[in-house]
Amino acid sequence: MLFGRKHKNPIKITDKGVVEWKYTTCGYCSTGCSIEVGLDDKGEAVASRGVGGADVNRGKLCLKGIFEHELFRSAGRGKQPLIRTRRFDKFKTTTWDRALDRTAAEIQRIQSTYGRDAFAIVSTGQIMTEEFYTLGKLTRGVIGTNNYDGNTTLCMSSAVSGYKRSFGSDGPPGCYDDFEHTECLLAIGSNLPEQHPIIYWRLQQAMEKRKFPLIVIDPRVTMLAQMADMHLPITPGTDVVLLNALAHVILAEGLEDRRYIAAHTNGAEEFEALVAQYDPVTASRICGIDEDTIRNVARLYARAGSAMTIWTMGINQSTHGSDGVVGINNLNLITGNIGKPGGTSLSITGQCNAMGTREWSSCSGLPGYRTLEKEKDRQEIADFWGIDADFFPEKRGLFQTDIFPAIETGQIKGLWLIATNPMTSMTNTARIRKTLEKLEFLVVQDAYEDVETNEYSHVYFPAAVWAEKEGCFTNTERRVNLISNVVKPYEDSRPDLWIFNQMAKRFDQGRKIIFPETASAVFDELRQLSKGRMLDYSGMSYDKIEEQRGIQWPCTEGAESGSPRLYTDGKFEYEDGKAKLIPLLFIDNNERPDEDYPFWLNSGRVVEHFHTRTRTGKVGNLNKFSPTPYMEMNPDAAKELAIDHGSYVRLTSRRGDAVVMVQLTQRVPPNMVFIPFHFHECVNRIALGLLDPHSRQPAFKQAAVRVEPIVDQESASVRNVAARSF
Repeated sequence: MLFGRKHKNPIKITDKGVVEWKYTTCGYCSTGCSIEVGLDDKGEAVASRGVGGADVNRGKLCLKGIFEHELFRSAGRGKQPLIRTRRFDKFKTTTWDRALDRTAAEIQRIQSTYGRDAFAIVSTGQIMTEEFYTLGKLTRGVIGTNNYDGNTTLCMSSAVSGYKRSFGSDGPPGCYDDFEHTECLLAIGSNLPEQHPIIYWRLQQAMEKRKFPLIVIDPRVTMLAQMADMHLPITPGTDVVLLNALAHVILAEGLEDRRYIAAHTNGAEEFEALVAQYDPVTASRICGIDEDTIRNVARLYARAGSAMTIWTMGINQSTHGSDGVVGINNLNLITGNIGKPGGTSLSITGQCNAMGTREWSSCSGLPGYRTLEKEKDRQEIADFWGIDADFFPEKRGLFQTDIFPAIETGQIKGLWLIATNPMTSMTNTARIRKTLEKLEFLVVQDAYEDVETNEYSHVYFPAAVWAEKEGCFTNTERRVNLISNVVKPYEDSRPDLWIFNQMAKRFDQGRKIIFPETASAVFDELRQLSKGRMLDYSGMSYDKIEEQRGIQWPCTEGAESGSPRLYTDGKFEYEDGKAKLIPLLFIDNNERPDEDYPFWLNSGRVVEHFHTRTRTGKVGNLNKFSPTPYMEMNPDAAKELAIDHGSYVRLTSRRGDAVVMVQLTQRVPPNMVFIPFHFHECVNRIALGLLDPHSRQPAFKQAAVRVEPIVDQESASVRNVAARSF
């Protein structure tokens, strides 16, 4: 007997009339997939496909990459510069010269009236590295404000801070190839299948070839937790306690790499004294993981020939985010798992070029991992740019999350936002709205005219998006890859590089500095400034990058390719060449559930959306999977409150409320609810938003809420639709 249909219909891929494929790099997350965009005979982008010869994705693309070509003509794109005299007046179209002149004049007026730092600039993680460098040159060398940061403070600042504290410098030390070599993988607050599907596929490939234990630490039963050998459903916000307890067991049982500790670290004695307080019995009562599991995980990790840890926002977006990263680094240092195949602490970065802004934008210092605090670094960059070193401040200014409170108090009067939208990305939306209304001048530079923050701006610059430009991105594993100019910019939008260069010409100081007009010429400056440094680009060129489908730094002059790992020689970026083992005392400042607000609020990503849906919410084949705000809730908890699957409820915290649709699932425990953070109109109205003391990154995830059924379901549905309208 034959099963199935006699005549099966084969899968057919629609012929979209592609006559040319152009190479570029995906502009969504930090994975760094090589992609080709197909053009029809009219030069229109009609298809996307993965590049088979690229090491990162090996021909694969996730759902977002498959439809990425639709971004070029998606709804809401800015067509031409807009200007208005007063906020909330109707915008008028204008020329680029008038928009740039008005902005330069307002910057100069504010700075001459209130001081240089009264004007602030907040950038992004989604423009080209060459554009980041040019913006840094404009900000640090021309405009001169010290209140300058990137929106990567909201996602990666804790990873940056943790790397600097442990190793003396930012820079993820490992790579995707470590999956092929590791003997134990610990994933903390990272849900690869939905956050970074191609990295997940790389992990799957490695596990199919060679079985090794996968341990997932996450309060929720994520997709990654479902495939794990062990899932540790930790109490939110207690990562430091668990990490200290794992280190306690390793040291108490003599499982540490004593030779590595002695040769390559400082602070062992103080560290051991601290973790002695975090025995598994005591720790289990705080973090919710039983003592036997803590001991078992510690032994598995320490006894593995090589072990690695990965993490994402589950660690970073916390009041203890930086400490959590340091705790991971501590674990790897005491077991000798840094700088060797399969042994690393690898942060999985968020935005496509968050690494580029960390390396070259000068947000936290000066280009090429130089710091404002070092006189030598200030002098070196001043000489290279041809300005006086005294023009630079001697320490960094405010982080993004401190810039907005400074607007509230009147310290900052003007703001330039570049490819970031605080009305959707910052916590406490109502407060941000009032904050923006206090500005004397706001300029928004974005590919999309309809971003919510543009409602409060005086000038709008329409920027080119993604592959309407040329330049480089750096991915999670420090791989520099090329973005080719696939199509010309939409209407009268312009590349960010052009906008920054034009702005520089409107300042006396800007006319003293050379601003290269092409991305390749800017890249030559990066190569010069990086030579001999940790992030050495000197051996790269655009042709070489495209030929190899991306090159990892450091890539020294004359080298055939880059280096997959850092610290392979055990030498770190502190002056004595040693890493630091840092004792971490857990301070419980989380908002915890109580009688009035009995549920933990958790947030994360879903595979079909990116960030706050500015782009994916306009791509039909992506938005259809999650078109409406929803939350996951445990069926047992829902039953007690008489809440049905698919119904609408009101979610309330001490800061605000939101209406969401309920999805009942056992993926969350009875005392927790989960909302995809893409629905900012829900999450950011109720999130806590306390800041990490080291990284200034907000705690988006740990908060307490209550859930109430709504009687009038029809009205709730209408409110829900209105909340997500663009």
